[in-house]
Amino acid sequence: MADHGRYVILGSIDGLLAVLGVVIGASAAQVNNSFVINAAMGGAVALALTNGVGSYLAEGAVEYHKLAMLSKPMLRSLENTCLEREIKRKIWIDSIVHGGSSFAGSLVPIAPFIIMETHMLEASITLSILTLVVLGTYSGRLARQNILTHIIRMVGLGIAIVVIVVALGLGH
Repeated sequence: MADHGRYVILGSIDGLLAVLGVVIGASAAQVNNSFVINAAMGGAVALALTNGVGSYLAEGAVEYHKLAMLSKPMLRSLENTCLEREIKRKIWIDSIVHGGSSFAGSLVPIAPFIIMETHMLEASITLSILTLVVLGTYSGRLARQNILTHIIRMVGLGIAIVVIVVALGLGH
């Protein structure tokens, strides 16, 4: 899972913070909850698909470049080999993990609007920050570094995004 950890972290952060921005902006427009949910779900689906497809394209380019570099000194193509099949498998898994993590992360700021009747935005922001604590813990463990440092970075990023969105007038 360590190989895919980067995509769990990257996708989750993308989904969580991008959709939190949508939720803050839509909430500021003082529309009903179904509008906020629909706007956020549209963002969640679009983000999951673009991250998944983007990952597929980027990983494919990088992995096939590596395969081409390996085949040069061998003076033969490595197409249709076990190595190429393993590369294809890795590309697909990375893409699914990245897109799936983006979607899962997107659900965090949306959840309070589905299950609560009051204080949804406050709950959304709080739940998002708590999720960033979990992601920071995972990131620190994955890196085998100071977990608190990773948590502070993650939470700091989340708070910065909220402050920037509000400062730009998108949260009023």
